[in-house]
Amino acid sequence: MTPEFIQPDLMPALPEMVMLAMTCLVLVVDLFLTQEKRGFTLLLSVATLALTIAAVIIVAPVTEVSSFGGSFVLDQLAVILKISICAVTILVFVYSRDYLADHDIYKGEYYVLGLFATLGMMVMISAHSFLLIYLGLELLSLSLYAMIAFNRNSLSASESAMKYFVLGAMASGLLLYGISIFYGISGTLDLNQLSSAVNSQISQHPIALGFALTFIVVGLSFKLGAVPFHMWLPDIYQGSPTSVTLFIGTAPKIAGFAMTIRLLVDGLGDLQVDWSQMLTVLAIASMAVGNIIAIAQTNFKRMLAYSTISHVGFILLGILSTTANGYASAMFYTITYAITASVAFGVLLVLNRKGFEAENINDLCGLNDSNPWYAALLAIAMFSMAGVPPTVGFYAKLTVLQAVVQVDMVWLAVVAVMFSVIGLFYYLRVIKVMYFDKPLPEQTTTIKEALDVKVLLSANSLGLILLGVFPSGLMAYCVLAFS
Repeated sequence: MTPEFIQPDLMPALPEMVMLAMTCLVLVVDLFLTQEKRGFTLLLSVATLALTIAAVIIVAPVTEVSSFGGSFVLDQLAVILKISICAVTILVFVYSRDYLADHDIYKGEYYVLGLFATLGMMVMISAHSFLLIYLGLELLSLSLYAMIAFNRNSLSASESAMKYFVLGAMASGLLLYGISIFYGISGTLDLNQLSSAVNSQISQHPIALGFALTFIVVGLSFKLGAVPFHMWLPDIYQGSPTSVTLFIGTAPKIAGFAMTIRLLVDGLGDLQVDWSQMLTVLAIASMAVGNIIAIAQTNFKRMLAYSTISHVGFILLGILSTTANGYASAMFYTITYAITASVAFGVLLVLNRKGFEAENINDLCGLNDSNPWYAALLAIAMFSMAGVPPTVGFYAKLTVLQAVVQVDMVWLAVVAVMFSVIGLFYYLRVIKVMYFDKPLPEQTTTIKEALDVKVLLSANSLGLILLGVFPSGLMAYCVLAFS
């Protein structure tokens, strides 16, 4: 008897379909544009992301809905994270325009790859099946490999792409191996069914489940950049074109958080005692290595890479608390960190110009004398990353620490505060260089920034203060996602 085909409900996947259709349109239209009209590709790409945000809002459900046999879900978590990723990607595209033009890599492929990477992240966010999570992850990874090597004339970019490709393939293999063990034990790829299957198999296959969970956590740790699986992050940040570094350092962090929640919380919640212990070690190691090694960095992008590693440690603190408040705090932290990083890298992109690559901390010497406005914007971003009130970074750290204290892990909160104090040094060093050191001769040239970039970057930076003073709106949505 031939099984009957059941037409899945396509409405939950409307944002992904809009994104895919518009991305293909961008790809075709760009073929017929001259270099002088390349700005139309940017406008069409931004329109694609705006339409996707509109589609997400249109299909936003009151309660969780699923489709494609339960492998695709649309809930409040997916809605908030998809909107965040698309909004951050719009910032990335606009900030990158002048940098790409100055470095003769202003091509439509950059936007097409960025849109396909965004599509992969959206699939990861709504995936409720091992198979769909892996497909979304690979779509994201393959797009990033090409974006990192986008500047063909840069040896460092090519080297970074090769490193990321090799290490990324290893991490994907480990993740896939863990998935295969879980499939062998449970006989399912669906995360809902996996949860009940694991609960019934814990006593029968404890060693196999332990190995599978270890491989899953290792794969997730690599994608997040947690210690000791962080070795790729500093090299990729430094070697990639700054516009690509901006993209890697923002939106994929949100997708990595979503993948962690889907796998560990939704699928492997019955093993939370085991994975929370693993995350505790990873969080402490990430905060320690990230904050301490960042002190020794002279390259600004590399310093921000180690800063990212330390922030991943804080995100893991919220997740390992295994409470709804902890998950919401980690989600708030991830979103606001992506917004903060977009300001830091955005200012760096503005300072880059033809013949001058602003990458080292010394390149920021005397920035307040030559460009006081951008010095102020970067200072706000540094204060937010350091967790200084009234910026949003302070509230983000506070909520994570509160979640840890609520589960009687006060010692872990003390450790986190200690490493945050250490991290103050390298953030304040950047501010000291901008405000108290003399500018270098090559920095006296007036920056020719576009008005739209200046306005958007200023609004982006102002948002760090507004979210710090009035965090309840975004935090309420984050709490709603786990209620």
